[in-house]
Amino acid sequence: MQYSLEQNQTDAMISLDPRMPMAPASIEEAGLDPSFLLRLASKCAAEQDTITASHLADRMKLPKVIVNILIKELVKLAYLEARGLAGEDVRSDIRYALSMKGFEYANAAQRQSQYVGPAPVSLDAFCRQVGLQSIHDERVTPERLTDSLHGLVLSGSLVEKLGPAMNSGRSILLYGPPGNGKTSIAERTSQLFRQTIWVPYAIEVGGHVISFYDEAVHQSVAGADARSYPKADQRWIECRRPVIKTGGELTLDLLDLTFNEGPNVYEAPIHLKASGGVFIIDDFGRQQVAPQALINRWIVPLERGYDFLTLHTGKKFKVPFDELVVFSTNIAPKDLSDEAGLRRLKYKIFVNTPSRDEYLQIFKSYASGTGLGVSDSDLNLFYDRSYKGDVLASCYHPKYLLDFVSSYCEFNGLPRIASLDMLERAWEGVFTLE
Repeated sequence: MQYSLEQNQTDAMISLDPRMPMAPASIEEAGLDPSFLLRLASKCAAEQDTITASHLADRMKLPKVIVNILIKELVKLAYLEARGLAGEDVRSDIRYALSMKGFEYANAAQRQSQYVGPAPVSLDAFCRQVGLQSIHDERVTPERLTDSLHGLVLSGSLVEKLGPAMNSGRSILLYGPPGNGKTSIAERTSQLFRQTIWVPYAIEVGGHVISFYDEAVHQSVAGADARSYPKADQRWIECRRPVIKTGGELTLDLLDLTFNEGPNVYEAPIHLKASGGVFIIDDFGRQQVAPQALINRWIVPLERGYDFLTLHTGKKFKVPFDELVVFSTNIAPKDLSDEAGLRRLKYKIFVNTPSRDEYLQIFKSYASGTGLGVSDSDLNLFYDRSYKGDVLASCYHPKYLLDFVSSYCEFNGLPRIASLDMLERAWEGVFTLE
């Protein structure tokens, strides 16, 4: 069954999305060791002079019933002391403050890990949630594909190949000459998937915290789209399916946990943050590491649907690999990897140079958008003179040429007309002769 953002808004008052993580009713259901939660609560309490159960529940993103249990235990251990009511109303929350013994306990917890904030979710809960909201469960329709590619001039045969590949939720290799829309096609996947998913603030593994939610890559559902369910687990943020793009800066290290030795907190690798979404590797083959090495690193994830990560202690653990992976390259596939590696890339789609009609359509569309006039006769003659022999048209040429014409006309106070003479001048000024 499909669960889109639009449907969720319509049905919000009728039923809950069955994929939504529910708030734990006990410490056991939270999936974390009680001592871990006590240490985290003490560090949160150390942030202010006094705290209340409501404040602590909001800071840790845990139900108040669990926070009250933690407070009761901290008081019992003489780590917290009651400081009266927070307000004049007898129903107000009780204010608490750390005792000297409590500060020592919090400082010891800080030395162990400086993470302070929402309680993490367990690894089991994370794996289970990724399975519930798998990208394989959302169907890409022809209508969505057409809408997502609006504004791009692509051949019908290319669009026909893209549909099944995008719908597969597997891996895609877009290859072909530079400047013909491979990156634009990959980026448009952000408009294909409309379901929301739930992303944890952090994950706990073996007592260590892995920071996961990243505002730079995770787009939370806010404003009119936001939904508030009292029974939802607040340790998870409802987000749109992530679309993360990386390029020449990608290294093998970025595909492993990053250990921040000072605060003793891990950062989730970039491909794990893309769980349930799309991971784009642009300019594949231009990275500092050989493309064969990157493919070798991902043979198991691409083939089996899971990956292994390692803590600095040597502990290894398995995580789901659930995302659409799109590789975009200008390099011939045979120069990227051997046949065994290429076999892991399920769909291989060639993005060719534009035909004459497609080129003219792109040219006229961009000229209209930038307010430049151009005659059909001048444009056809320019095409015939410029693109002959080994000189091939590219989708990016019209923009570069017309940007030059626009700047030239503006600088010299000339009418905004892309005449034949102006286009030939632009050709000499934009492209190299050899």
